Amino acid sequence: MSETRTRVADHIKHNPGVHFNELVRALDLAPGQVQHHVRRLLSDETVRRSEFYGRTHYFPPEFDAWERGALALVRRETARDILGHLLEHGDARPDDVADDIGVARSTLEWHLDHLVERDVVRKERDLHNRVTLVLTHPERTTRLLDDVSPSLPERFVDRFDRLLDHLVEG
Repeated sequence: MSETRTRVADHIKHNPGVHFNELVRALDLAPGQVQHHVRRLLSDETVRRSEFYGRTHYFPPEFDAWERGALALVRRETARDILGHLLEHGDARPDDVADDIGVARSTLEWHLDHLVERDVVRKERDLHNRVTLVLTHPERTTRLLDDVSPSLPERFVDRFDRLLDHLVEG
């Protein structure tokens, strides 16, 4: 394996769920060069690829489908904050989570839709049809959160969304 391909594979191994543009930025390589090496890694099954919500993410082969979906989401700061709240406080009402992490309810719901779709969070309804958010796999979620942090561009997007939320509310 070439030195560049080894760098690409190592970066993916140490940053599971990294998306293509972040891979290009982090390795300071031309997009075509990264694309070439990723294709070779995919063909020899050293790396796996999954697409989530308009982005292609790369993973070491040992990550299962649930982990790949969850990792793609926890790279977003707001999703991480939602999960962090649920891990710290336990099951919670959506309004409480939105208030605690400082986002509009619509922003929270956008992230929750994806977290529910990937089976990371479950919405339970009581007799009065009130929703409570529950982590589906708290131990696995904790491990993933420990392994991954959102990239700088991903944090900027989330913080811009939060700024817009505060401007619209105000």
